[in-house]
Amino acid sequence: MLKHALTALVLLTSAPALAQLPDARLEAQPGDPAHPETVIDFGDPQPLTIVTDEAEIAMSVLFADTDPERARGLMFREELADDSGMLFDFETVRPVSMWMRNTLIPLDIVFLSEEGVIVKIVANARPHSLRQLLSDFPVRAVLEVRGGLTGELGVMPGDRVEHAMFPMPETDETPEEEAPADDAGTDAPAETEPGAAEEE
Repeated sequence: MLKHALTALVLLTSAPALAQLPDARLEAQPGDPAHPETVIDFGDPQPLTIVTDEAEIAMSVLFADTDPERARGLMFREELADDSGMLFDFETVRPVSMWMRNTLIPLDIVFLSEEGVIVKIVANARPHSLRQLLSDFPVRAVLEVRGGLTGELGVMPGDRVEHAMFPMPETDETPEEEAPADDAGTDAPAETEPGAAEEE
């Protein structure tokens, strides 16, 4: 009986300390990207386009491609315009996880392949949540936009994001070939086979 009472007392007195432990570990110091007074310069916004079956949605996004930039993300921002967001470049293709620590507004988190194809969307991620939001697949990048925006615009997995970091998709069009120079110096057009296209 006494043993059970002592065990209960230890658990009761240690519970508050255990509950506070995660907060203590997450407390940012000045200079840490997660500290509100630490200045992180993302540079000028960059153009980005979300391409769906129905539309091409032009946006202007901040680009996070360094550890401090990725660590800060959209922390402490009180609003986000519909045509803005943040693009995270993880530099390698791997499974990633995101969280909403110090994030004041809901966000849609869009996971992107190396080609810029949307592989997963987490809509309306909850502000301040420390829950890990997993990509479930190896990805190269993440786009964060205002919470609920992807649903409003009909953006879905399989759609594509165009940005300078992604290769341009191949098209069926081939550039016109220049006519070879004529050794005889005449202006006669070069003969080509109808419908021929150069294979890459």
